Amino acid sequence: MKVESVELNMSELMEILKTHKLYKSLKTLEDVKVFTEYHVFAVWDFMSLLKALQSSLTCTRIPWVPNENSNTARFINEIVMGEETDLNSEGVFKSHFEMYLDSMSEIGADTSKIHAFIELLKNGVSVKSALDEIEINESVADFVKFTFEVIETRKDHLIASAFTHGREGLIPEVFIEILNKSEFLSSHSYGSMKYYLKRHIELDGDEHGPLSLKMIDELCNSEEKKIEAEAIALESIRQRIKLWDAIASAID
Repeated sequence: MKVESVELNMSELMEILKTHKLYKSLKTLEDVKVFTEYHVFAVWDFMSLLKALQSSLTCTRIPWVPNENSNTARFINEIVMGEETDLNSEGVFKSHFEMYLDSMSEIGADTSKIHAFIELLKNGVSVKSALDEIEINESVADFVKFTFEVIETRKDHLIASAFTHGREGLIPEVFIEILNKSEFLSSHSYGSMKYYLKRHIELDGDEHGPLSLKMIDELCNSEEKKIEAEAIALESIRQRIKLWDAIASAID
């Protein structure tokens, strides 16, 4: 796949995301509730991408041994600190997933499915079986399953590509569109939700996004890896579009 072709496809897919009808569909409190009840699973599975990279690129076992690449170890450790133990709007350390759950509670969204899902995982149920058991929307389940298919490759450059192009490099632009085009969020307070969105725009745009791109450069050290990573990047964005389609349909 030629670089020019990849960039064109990426640009086209990003344009679809930035102009998606979902953002303007968020007109009422009920609309925002539906959005969060679907989207929370993408917030959750992001942490597994992050932890897969941390497990591979740093030493998390005992006895400790030095990392092969201190650059990528530093990049991922910095991102983990921000994602897993950030300060919420009240100055309390929490993961971004926990902040999202707090924001859902603030607006009265239903968190029963995500909590049931987490409990199943704690009890040793596989991700796929847990998704089937809670009877989640098919597009949400496909989104999470794709994430774990990438993780299960155990190839750092592929996981990093899904992490960077499907999440850290993508989220700022997507969340900006939500804040700017959602009639409900622009006209109501709901501090926890707005804080979560603005914090991700700030962190991912200014810090985590650039760090993720550096990580990709370090890991894609051959032409073959670059081509493989580009394919995952494109599919990651397609999966996001499918998720947005599903949420927009549920709202309509």
